[in-house]
Amino acid sequence: MNENRDGLSFLPLGGTGEIGMNLNLYCLDGVWLAVDCGIGFSGNDTPEAEVLMPDPAFIAERAKALCGLVITHAHEDHLGAVAHLWPQMRCPIYATPFAAAVLRRKLGEAHLVGQVKIHTIRGNEHFNVGPYDLQFISVTHSVPEAKSLIIRTPQGVVVHTGDFKLDTDPVVGPVSDLEAFRAIGDEGVLAMVCDSTNVLKSGISGTEGSVRESMAQLIQSLHGRIAVTCFASNVARVDSIARAARLAGREVMIVGRSLRNLETAARECGYLQDIPPFLTEQEANSVEDDRLLMIITGSQGEPRSALSRIASDTHPNIALGEGDTVIYSSRMIPGNEQAVMAVQDNLTRRGVTVLTDRDHLVHVSGHATGDDLRTLYGLVRPKYAIPTHGEWRHLTAHAALARDIGIEAVLLEDGDILNLSPGSVEVVDTAPTGRLALDGGRLLPMTGGVLAARRKMLFNGIVLASFAVDDEGFVIGEPKISAPGLLEADDPETARVTEEFADAIDAIPDELRREDELFRDTAKTALRRALGRKLQKRPLVDVHLLRV
Repeated sequence: MNENRDGLSFLPLGGTGEIGMNLNLYCLDGVWLAVDCGIGFSGNDTPEAEVLMPDPAFIAERAKALCGLVITHAHEDHLGAVAHLWPQMRCPIYATPFAAAVLRRKLGEAHLVGQVKIHTIRGNEHFNVGPYDLQFISVTHSVPEAKSLIIRTPQGVVVHTGDFKLDTDPVVGPVSDLEAFRAIGDEGVLAMVCDSTNVLKSGISGTEGSVRESMAQLIQSLHGRIAVTCFASNVARVDSIARAARLAGREVMIVGRSLRNLETAARECGYLQDIPPFLTEQEANSVEDDRLLMIITGSQGEPRSALSRIASDTHPNIALGEGDTVIYSSRMIPGNEQAVMAVQDNLTRRGVTVLTDRDHLVHVSGHATGDDLRTLYGLVRPKYAIPTHGEWRHLTAHAALARDIGIEAVLLEDGDILNLSPGSVEVVDTAPTGRLALDGGRLLPMTGGVLAARRKMLFNGIVLASFAVDDEGFVIGEPKISAPGLLEADDPETARVTEEFADAIDAIPDELRREDELFRDTAKTALRRALGRKLQKRPLVDVHLLRV
């Protein structure tokens, strides 16, 4: 494995060629620096898992050479995996006050807060991590205190943009510091590792201020109960919704744990200062329908979210119906379309009016458009463009845009080790990558036996056979067959399979009956044969043998 002990290299372990799971590594003279450590959410291609994260095995093996982890901003896809993966990395963390406040809550839930050293970086000051001379630059994004990271090394300057947009009216926080980017460009920049999410959209970015105005007008025009769903981390949007509610004479209730955590972190860091405390679900019971607005989690159709439970009428305290309105002040993350549409369909079935950004200006993206990228490239003027944070169609469009303005682009996928200096800027090696699924409190490899079995059960079902034998290995009584999700107990096919399986195990030679493991394996083969081809599926098959 190329450790580039006398130079600078870049390695994405997650977030390049996909949306979410951002985990980026730089290596300077054999010393590693991590930038962001986030989760991704399951899509239609991974129904067996809900929360995913990059496998950190590569850097975990080099943890002694890892000098730190820098968090660019407080979105889940950039810091949501820290509490799960830090025990394998065990390095100090550097973050802004808001990201640090969000992170401490997550670490507290994981009982790690006393073990992790978090350095809070305020403003755009320089800070050193190992041999890296680092600096934050303020950028606008859909979360407070988003930063681009400037990495100064003897081998050259790298601009790691993180997620950003050029918003002239961000409502909360400063505009992107273009003069700072111009000054970095004047220094000379070797490479810009850059957000690609919204590159396919032309024109300049929509402003958060325009959403605030539109939202205020829309909410004042509505009657009945209003629920607005948005990303919990979007403090500017929560602020705008709360102000719009106040103008319309409505009180605000927030629903969902992530929103409660967001409110606490935001107020801790000086945001939402002139917004009255939000109502709890119990306090809102006494508020008239026309005077209540709810901000609710679940904009991506997450099955256990508050909005999904309200839509399926399983929420313990909240029900929506005829005359009520749900506003989606968010975009659908690719892969979540089916889940979001199912929730919207359930709401509509209950008589709820569903409004999205197709109906009104209730959302703008937090990511740079193609024109925003052109502007930033014009200021930074890097020698090389390295598109990250996007699916392959975003990365290739980003590379084409960079080449169009005369900047050499390098396309990478997760696991590619890119030599930046000295010598040719090219992929020189690959690192092992993978995905881990959060399953309850466990981290499981997506390619491992547990999730592979779950995937097989999901699509092909499972057949369990159990039977008892005596000391000599002869069957006692009748075997039992269970095929949940595949065959009903009273299905004639179940009786046929049971009968054929009984006949097959009776015919197993004596020498295969003496050892339980050998007997079980032979019985499994017999069960597969008994299932035959009639089901046109290959279910997971297991046999329980009890020797009495």
